[in-house]
Amino acid sequence: MRLRAIVLIGLAVAATAGACAPYEAEPVSVYQWERKLKEAERQEAERQRLCQALDKQSARYQRDCAGVKA
Repeated sequence: MRLRAIVLIGLAVAATAGACAPYEAEPVSVYQWERKLKEAERQEAERQRLCQALDKQSARYQRDCAGVKA
């Protein structure tokens, strides 16, 4: 009975953790949209660079580099 209560509390905590993610407002100005776009482009370029360095047979490559153009 005690184990069941601990498991239920753990599940409740895990279920509410996703709802507590930080709020990120959508950009409202042109400047904010440009910054968001440049950040997304920078992150994609970094992802491509990292994927080029990984072994193509590794599990990490399969997980992190799906859809990356070689």
